[in-house]
Amino acid sequence: MLELRPNCELCDKDLPPESAEARICTYECTYCADCATGTLRNVCPKCGGGFERRPVRPRRSWNPDRRLGLGVHPASTRRVHTPFSAPEIEQVVASVEHLAPDER
Repeated sequence: MLELRPNCELCDKDLPPESAEARICTYECTYCADCATGTLRNVCPKCGGGFERRPVRPRRSWNPDRRLGLGVHPASTRRVHTPFSAPEIEQVVASVEHLAPDER
């Protein structure tokens, strides 16, 4: 199950669970759409992979046989910030941005 982190790890913009602005990599590093496409140019500084739109977890369970949704599995409240400096991010991005995410 996705952690649904509450903020952009680069600019600290709030990204609530219903946000269409949230982007994640395969390790769930979480960034806003502006940082993912701008500063990071679709390159995760941690793994070098690309970003996808984070799915929205339904507020409630729509299946009566399952206990699902934010009420049962709430989003994380732990704010995460990238441990990488701007030069470190630029080095990773520049080294792989020319490759499509599925070729990295």
